[in-house]
Amino acid sequence: MMIHTGEKPFRCEVCDKMFRQNVSLKRHMTKHTGEKSFKCDVCDKLFGSKCSLKIHMMIHTGDKKFRCDVCDKNFRMSGQLKNHMKIHTGEKTFKCEVCDMMFRYKYMLQNHMIIHIGDKKFKCKVCNKMFRRIGDVRIHMKIHTGEKPFRCKVCYKMFRRSGFLKSHMMIHTGEKPFRCDVCDKLFRSRFVLQRHMMIHTGDKPFKCKVCNKMFRHIGEARNHMRIHTGEKPFRCEVCDKMFRKREHLRSHMTIHTGEKPFRCEVCDMMFRQRGMLKSHMKIHTGEKPFRCEVCDMMFRQKGHLKGHMIIHTRDKAISIQM
Repeated sequence: MMIHTGEKPFRCEVCDKMFRQNVSLKRHMTKHTGEKSFKCDVCDKLFGSKCSLKIHMMIHTGDKKFRCDVCDKNFRMSGQLKNHMKIHTGEKTFKCEVCDMMFRYKYMLQNHMIIHIGDKKFKCKVCNKMFRRIGDVRIHMKIHTGEKPFRCKVCYKMFRRSGFLKSHMMIHTGEKPFRCDVCDKLFRSRFVLQRHMMIHTGDKPFKCKVCNKMFRHIGEARNHMRIHTGEKPFRCEVCDKMFRKREHLRSHMTIHTGEKPFRCEVCDMMFRQRGMLKSHMKIHTGEKPFRCEVCDMMFRQKGHLKGHMIIHTRDKAISIQM
């Protein structure tokens, strides 16, 4: 009956999420406790639920029973095939009850709903930032307290949340367990995979109210809004420089710390930023993805192409003067 009534009487005391059944709450709690009691007999990897182990086992068996009749791609689970078929059919079954916008996948609707969610009732006593759930405030408070109780056993880096540590560990193990069903690209987290999927679906559910530009993610829309407002909320505590995005501040901080966490696997050269490593890798691969539309010359980096374009603009100016 709870499915029909919408009643969810079981509450997680850590993050306040509600559940219809006690068994669902227990399964959810393993995310916070880190408990993993189900072990794969092939590779000894541990899982929080029997269902997760069962899905993982298909990697070892190579079992892909479900085939797409359109493009002949094979899938391990019927659910994966169903989701994949929406790319061919264009079907959008999940509707926003507020604005009637349609979505292919449930997680896209859930991401979109953030726009419509009401007041943020819970306030951080330190910086006055508002949150929708008390659990979010507790997590946020660790920024102010500096508390990082989760430590990486490989490089000793500390983290505020067990989930952050779990994602970080995959850097050391090289593990990328989440596969895109369209292009087979692998990802370290389900969240990153979901973001990637929007490249294939073309969905951009978030609109800027100022210039009507559309975005795939609400975070992108928020960051974009700061272009209009001029807001730069992220401050470097060393030199007081302000930034629009947190990741820009993180990249900037490596200038002060000297940290170079990104290593080239070919020549062992170290880099401060992932983008720098990506650019460097093109030296080894020979890849030159940036083409001059005037003379067809190819370049490894966009900056190199921009520098090259000056030749053509200068030549054009000279010919006009003559």
